[in-house]
Amino acid sequence: MLSSLKQRASGPLLLAAALLLAFASFAVSHRASAQGGGFNTRAKAAVLLDADTGAILYQNNAEELLPPASVSKLMTAAVVFRALKEGRLKLTDEFTMSEHAWRTGGAPSRTSSMFVPINTPATIDDLIKGLIIQSGNDAAICLAEGLGGTEEQFAKRMTVEARRIGLTKSTFTNPSGLYDPGQLMTAREIALLANYLIKEYPEHYPIFSQRVFEYRKHKFFNRNPLLPLDIGADGLKTGFVRESGYNLVGSTVQGGKRLIVVVMGLATEAERTAEARKLIDWGYRSFAPFKLFNAGETVGSARVWGGEKFYVPLTGGGDIKVILPRVPENPRLKAEIVYDGPLKPPIKKGDKVAKLRVTTQNNSVNEVPLYAAEDVEPGGLMRRGLDSLAHLAFGWVKL
Repeated sequence: MLSSLKQRASGPLLLAAALLLAFASFAVSHRASAQGGGFNTRAKAAVLLDADTGAILYQNNAEELLPPASVSKLMTAAVVFRALKEGRLKLTDEFTMSEHAWRTGGAPSRTSSMFVPINTPATIDDLIKGLIIQSGNDAAICLAEGLGGTEEQFAKRMTVEARRIGLTKSTFTNPSGLYDPGQLMTAREIALLANYLIKEYPEHYPIFSQRVFEYRKHKFFNRNPLLPLDIGADGLKTGFVRESGYNLVGSTVQGGKRLIVVVMGLATEAERTAEARKLIDWGYRSFAPFKLFNAGETVGSARVWGGEKFYVPLTGGGDIKVILPRVPENPRLKAEIVYDGPLKPPIKKGDKVAKLRVTTQNNSVNEVPLYAAEDVEPGGLMRRGLDSLAHLAFGWVKL
């Protein structure tokens, strides 16, 4: 049942009674088929994300900033992929392996390397494969120097790109993931980055599932331990430095449903693989999709200051669907309409102005965008005066 119906915004809002009825219907219809239960992990931080809806199905220390190690290379790849998409770079272009890149990430470094000889050009295509499949630190630094001039300048680009795509906490100081106290990511943001790469760059994503990469006299095998398992894995990246422990972000598809898993801070490679697989198996077994509202159905309303109306009704962009756990009893769900309010006119029908956040008892979170269902034009002087009085009396409105 719905244990808490929280209204979250700067002003008051009304959430439609239909939402409560929808949750009650969910509880009744799912009780008979319930499986489920909770999940515990040995990982220092972990996230399981439903790629289609963006729902966080499981999270443990998901917002803690931790050393990502070579998982950082996903952000390096994001910057490179964007340059390719915008035509600033071609796969056939070449960057030359500098002495710094060779010494810091190549053969002399005794770290993961694709072994490009010093002062030797390599194609962008080969460097990307070396970056992703072999986790070559020399490939990462060479790409960074070629695009940014220096590692430091490229790392600034990485942080800027992270903010652009919605990662608000992660910071980068190098393109490789070699340990630096300023190189930090959260498990949640790693999952969001993985999902972004899958959706934004489908032309490059198959590299993450490529099992073997041959370069010069070397034959490199993909380090992702999920790929050989019969679980539908097709990416993404592992990482390890002493300070971080064993990290992994993986993606699997079963029955047309994609899940993204992140585990961080495991003690061994075997434990990393086992924890990731257990979380994936649990996710496919324990959750089911559910439709809360039909397309065009009013979900609730948001407060408007200074408009011809006090409230604007909210709807989804189509059917509103969420992923909810199969549980043995009525699920305890919390629903919030969240927006940066009060809203100010003019508001046009179809403007994205809020989101519906549904949180379950095991802290899985669905967030669905909400849109204005009608226009709201600016109100007259009297309406603005009434809103100002409401603010003075009740604190409903930010001025």
